[in-house]
Amino acid sequence: MLKVNEILRVKGHTLYTGTPDMLVRDAITSMSQLDIGSLVIMEHGQLVGMLTFREIINHLNEHNGESGTFTVRSIMDDAPVSVTPNTDADEVQRLMLDKHARYIPVMDGPTLMGVISFYDMARAIVEAQQFENDMLKAYIRDWPADTSEPARKN
Repeated sequence: MLKVNEILRVKGHTLYTGTPDMLVRDAITSMSQLDIGSLVIMEHGQLVGMLTFREIINHLNEHNGESGTFTVRSIMDDAPVSVTPNTDADEVQRLMLDKHARYIPVMDGPTLMGVISFYDMARAIVEAQQFENDMLKAYIRDWPADTSEPARKN
């Protein structure tokens, strides 16, 4: 069974974080420059929220396209669902679908280990399926000859 820690190992451990008191416009600039869809919001070394393009789009829609002087704290998801490094990939998929979450922080106790995205999950599943297909093809190619019946002559 595929685990979150295996997905993170392949993905890498690059983390992009922000603070709850940063301005929304600064978060938008960072996310745009880094080409990322989420920021993990940390305060005093603790996870306090997630900011994704969903919260930003909703905020901009509500404020006529202006970010104003609003802080991330005012728009972030302050209760994001998280998983541990030992969580099964199937459980992550279920959580993403049930919670409509494209980004899920990975926590080892109070320590942020990374973020798993919907894209990361899709890539991991495709790679696992490809590995399984390759193994099955190799097994079929090396299928032992059936020695219990004599070969037929035509």
